[in-house]
Amino acid sequence: MAVNQLVAGSSPARGATLGFEAKLWAAADKLRGNMEPSGYKHVALGLIFLKYISDAFEAKRAELLAEELADPEDPEEYLAGNVFWVPKAARWSHLQARAKQAAIGKDIDDAMLAIEARNASLKGVLPKDYARPALNKVMLGELIDLVSGIGMAEEADRSRDILGRVYEYFLGGFAGAEGKRGGEFYTPRSVVRLLVEMLEPYKGRVYDPCCGSGGMFVQSEKFVEEHGGRIGDIAIYGQESNYTTWRLARMNLAVRGIDADIRWNNEGSFHKDELPDLKADFILANPPFNISDWGGDRLREDARWTFGVPPAGNANYAWLQHIHHHLAPNGAAGVVLANGSMSSAQSGEGEIRRALVEADAVDCMIALPGQLFYSVQIPACLWFLARNKNPGGDWRDRRGKVLFIDARKLGRMASRTRKEFSGEDIARIANTYRAWRGAPDAAPYEDEPGYCKSATLEEITKHSHILTPGRYVGAAPQEDDGEPFQDKMQRLAAQLREQQAESAKLDAAIDENLTRLGFKE
Repeated sequence: MAVNQLVAGSSPARGATLGFEAKLWAAADKLRGNMEPSGYKHVALGLIFLKYISDAFEAKRAELLAEELADPEDPEEYLAGNVFWVPKAARWSHLQARAKQAAIGKDIDDAMLAIEARNASLKGVLPKDYARPALNKVMLGELIDLVSGIGMAEEADRSRDILGRVYEYFLGGFAGAEGKRGGEFYTPRSVVRLLVEMLEPYKGRVYDPCCGSGGMFVQSEKFVEEHGGRIGDIAIYGQESNYTTWRLARMNLAVRGIDADIRWNNEGSFHKDELPDLKADFILANPPFNISDWGGDRLREDARWTFGVPPAGNANYAWLQHIHHHLAPNGAAGVVLANGSMSSAQSGEGEIRRALVEADAVDCMIALPGQLFYSVQIPACLWFLARNKNPGGDWRDRRGKVLFIDARKLGRMASRTRKEFSGEDIARIANTYRAWRGAPDAAPYEDEPGYCKSATLEEITKHSHILTPGRYVGAAPQEDDGEPFQDKMQRLAAQLREQQAESAKLDAAIDENLTRLGFKE
């Protein structure tokens, strides 16, 4: 079956597994040829975005044509429906008809410029380098044909949803292809889903101070939709220091129809906080691990360092305190950090961690399995911070306690080099956290040796404020094989004596052979 047929015909209602994204990615990656993933990323994602906004425009135009009093050529009609205005020469049907022309690269660049000129929110966002001589125009035409088939047999809303999922899948594909560089703009989907399922951002302000390509926001919106909430009940804020990544985020959110206030400057959240007065109800973040050149020596007196001045040689505790600073009175945060943040005592980090614990700002710590991330192979963990651990209502008073979860044995291999959490893994961890927090509909919480433990601040103090879950959850109980202890010891001792005797025989044989060969007297 051709890829465009597969894409057009895939629908959950027909029992499909939605594996078409992988087939589409394979086909698009084949067209890439020798082009580097970092450059091809913008070529492919830009076309998917263009197809999305063109489809949305055409669907709205069809609605307006059906209404006698509406003007389908009035841009205000589209603005009112949260749809981008697409000029005639930038519409997908026009570009598709010219896909095999030598000037197709210039046509696409002109289309991107025309869209930006008529939509202020897209100014400076879209890629406009399709006419460059190094870009193979035959490949470009074939890629247009490939993208043209996405969702072509579906209703308008369904087609745009498919395009959104394809865009998200391609972001992950490019992150994997780029390796370490790819991890700078993309957090693995299963990790984001875990953060979202634990924090449950139903209503309020959602913030990410290093938002990458915007995956945290996409999953937050999905969570609200899947759990019967209203998208308008959350407001999204973010900041990103990498201009190229910021553009990816803006396109990613636009493809999903998400309205967000995402700021960019090249100084970053530490040195130019674009939202200094924001107090967020939920913060989800995957900051760069162990950054040593963050310019901390210029911020020694900053008001955000409530728990201690972070070391100039590592930004981990700067991120934690920046995030805590931006939490609302009842706000909660989930942060991905390197494992060393849980136990490091270098350059005052141990004292900052102690202050965080004693202020009851730490709510939950999770040790993650290795190989989850595209960019680094070092182990990582999740920090959950809370401003108020006694929310009232039917929820549990968690003051003076921290939940530890050891999830290192969870996850499955998604590829030869990378793991991911399954849906069951995510549900297990999130339900454990909800039970511990005392969610009204949750089962009673119980410690589980080897997996989870609710520890008091006194217990944490005895461990010198080290927050590694393995120190608290202990070992999982060994399965009883039914053999009495005395019998097992006698059997194992006899087995050991047999192995020792066999070892002695082998040593004697080796000595004899060495002597025969003249290597031993």
